[in-house]
Amino acid sequence: MLKTALFFAICVTACNRNAGSTVPPSPRTEPVPSEPVVPPIPVEPTVVLRPVGHPEVRVRVEVVRSEADRMRGLMNRRELGADQGMLFVFAQPEHQVFWMRNTFLSLDIMFITPDRQVLGIARNATPMTDDAREVPGDSQYVLEVNAGFSARHHIDAGTPVEFLSIPRATE
Repeated sequence: MLKTALFFAICVTACNRNAGSTVPPSPRTEPVPSEPVVPPIPVEPTVVLRPVGHPEVRVRVEVVRSEADRMRGLMNRRELGADQGMLFVFAQPEHQVFWMRNTFLSLDIMFITPDRQVLGIARNATPMTDDAREVPGDSQYVLEVNAGFSARHHIDAGTPVEFLSIPRATE
């Protein structure tokens, strides 16, 4: 009983001392949890075309970087989505020439400079031919999309191009 009374007296004394105090409570000393680290959302390989005076257009691309894959390209494909294409990536700029051997789809073939501008377009390339498709000048990238895509989206020579998650050439 004496222990309980003594404990009560100490608590009352401590409370009375702090009752009129203007001392702010001590700062929180326990660690503050940091915000969770959220990994960036992966971006699938995409080509963004920005025709002047018109909305940008995005093309989800299959990236072709090796010589063997470049030779195969879109051969034997029967369909290509409206917002899909194939991007050929070369190690350095040079004059590029394409053909449509064993390619069933009519395509627009956009030749792109190292500084990421459309150099020129071979529009509505006839399928299943070995006719040369080219434009004057050197390009480092070539984008193949469905025929009529460039006209629908007002893509012409000089259109700025941006690449999202596009790896470099391997050969």
